[in-house]
Amino acid sequence: MADKTRVDKWLWTVRIFKSRSLAAKACKGGNVKMNERNVKASQLISREDLIKVHKGGYNFEFIVKDIIKTRVSAVLAAPCYENITSEEELNKFKSWFVGKARNEVREKGAGRPTKRERREIEDFKWDQIMEFLDLDE
Repeated sequence: MADKTRVDKWLWTVRIFKSRSLAAKACKGGNVKMNERNVKASQLISREDLIKVHKGGYNFEFIVKDIIKTRVSAVLAAPCYENITSEEELNKFKSWFVGKARNEVREKGAGRPTKRERREIEDFKWDQIMEFLDLDE
């Protein structure tokens, strides 16, 4: 295993982000901190560094346990970090969402929504969540 690697690459390899470009964008946007400091995507990380990631309205905290250079399955990536995110933070969405939504109803005989209608519904729901969490995209 390597001693150091770029923070954006590590976040991608251990599956914190779906793509390396999303990881780099998060670093550039100030959503990734290493040892309480904002980092650039090219910042080198090593074992035992504390990584804080703000993603989707949540604040995740990880301790780097191992450095890997290539993307691996989630099962193999899990031992590479220790998730020290608080239970309160992990349950934030669950506690917000429980009991807030009612069942969705579609008129009888209307059939399934078209692709366009489904996208409009998803956009509406996303806007409602963002408005509630008071986040700007």
